[in-house]
This record gives sequence, C-alpha cells and structure tokens, in this order.
Amino acid sequence: MMFSANELASNTTFFDAMRVYARQMTAMFAESPRMASVFASQQRWLMAQLGLSLHYGRDPADPSTSFYAGRFVARAMDYRIASRNTAAAFVQEMMAYRFLRASDNPPDNRMRPLEPTEIAVQTVVKWLYAHLAILDTLDGGNRAICLTENPALFTNLQPIIAVGILENHGVRHPGETFNLFTWANSGGVVMDYFISMITQFDPDAPRTLIGPISSAKVCQSYMISKTHLKRLMSKAGEIGSVAFETINRRNMLWLSQVFIREYWNYQAEKFAIIDAAFHRETASALPIRQLSAVP
Repeated sequence: MMFSANELASNTTFFDAMRVYARQMTAMFAESPRMASVFASQQRWLMAQLGLSLHYGRDPADPSTSFYAGRFVARAMDYRIASRNTAAAFVQEMMAYRFLRASDNPPDNRMRPLEPTEIAVQTVVKWLYAHLAILDTLDGGNRAICLTENPALFTNLQPIIAVGILENHGVRHPGETFNLFTWANSGGVVMDYFISMITQFDPDAPRTLIGPISSAKVCQSYMISKTHLKRLMSKAGEIGSVAFETINRRNMLWLSQVFIREYWNYQAEKFAIIDAAFHRETASALPIRQLSAVP
C-alpha cells in the first residue's frame, strides 16, 4: 500500500519506526563522518539531492541537461537553497572529498559534466534503502528487496524523490525548532540523536524525557564544537523546545511536544514522497497488510 503524509503523521507505529531510522542515521554518520556530513544540515542535503537529480535526470540525447557546475549553481539559486558562492563552494568541496568528479566520457570534449563517485552513490543508496525498509515494516511490503534485486531502480527513483523534496513546503520548512537545528552544520544529526534517545513516548504529553546528555560525547561523535552546540541548545531553550531538569541529581533533557511533532511531520512528508516515487516506478504489486496502531 502507499502511505500519505497524513497517515504517517498520525500513526504511532510510524513514530516507533522513525526512531529506528534516527538510530540508523546516527550510526551512518559514525561510520563515515565526512560522507554523512553531507546529510547533516538541510542546506547541504538539499544541494546533494539537487546535484544527484541533475545527473540521474539528464536526457542522454541532450548533453545540456547533464550535471554541470554552472547549471547546478543556477538551479540551487532557483530553488532558493543557497547563494551562488555557497553552491559553487559546495561543488568544489564535493570534488575535493572525491564524492564528485568530472566525467571520463563526456558527450562533448568542450563540455565535461560532473558525476557522483561510487562511494557517494553507495551512501545515498543506503539512505534510500533505510527509508524503504522502514516503510516495509508498516505494511509488510517488499520495497527494500526490490531495490536490492534491481539496483537500477535507484537511477529512476532519485530524480523523482529529489524534485518531490525540493518542491515540498513541509520538507523545506517543517517549523522553527527543526529549522534551527537542521540549517546548522551537524545540527541535523544532533536532532536525529535526540529523537533516537526517546524510549517512552506519549504523543499527548507536553514534554518527553530523553535522559542525561553528554555534551562532550555529542560534540565528539557528530563533529560539532561545544560553542556551536551550546548556542543551538540555548536558542532552542529560549523558544521552549528543549529544557533541562535535575532529577535524582542528574541533568535530564526534555524535548517539547512541538519539537517532536515538527520532526515527525517532516519525516512523514519525506517518507510519503519516497513511497509515492517507489509506487510510481514499480509495476509489481506490494503485499498489503493493514497499518496497525492508528489512533
């Protein structure tokens, strides 16, 4: 079955699965901090999606539709993702990290399009697989298996997913607290870490306790400075999104219902985009199982 964003945003089973996803994202960051850093802020993640969509969405018969630095910068500005200088610097950074390279087989010797390297593609495929596997847990589907058995499916899915993300207001602007974290370098993975720490959740509770947090561990694990983390937490505290409370002489962190709801709604929108793209590109019927735990 295909899930809408509203279905996912109102379902506690999806919330539980979403916490599993958050743990997977923090683990992915730990495995390859430099590669995962591309996903650690909203701006970089959106630029990565845009670049991949230009590569996989190109028309082989029209070389001008390929991934060129100038075309990427122009599209990034069109989507209001980044300034000209920021977008150009991102391309140079990705090439320096060897996540991006000039094509060895250009359609025209005067024009050398860019293309993602194998390690970059493998990381994004792993990212997509994680989403499809989470969706499969909700209805017993075979999305992840389809991707594994047909790797070329990724080529068709990625441009559709990227455009869906770039043009979706709920993904681009989930809310004040989400924006605060995800537009900061490494802020996105810190937010994933906070969500992954939730053990008991009541969607009606104004606050959710996630336990003691070691700032030193967070900074070391997710490549964020103590000053930067302190600034994020301070700003989030000012708008009532996080709070510390001393319990049994331990400094415990709370997340507000608004903070969690923003994260939940964002994930619901993103997962629904991915699910719709998958169903559009696959003709085989998925096994259908009733979605459980709908309030």
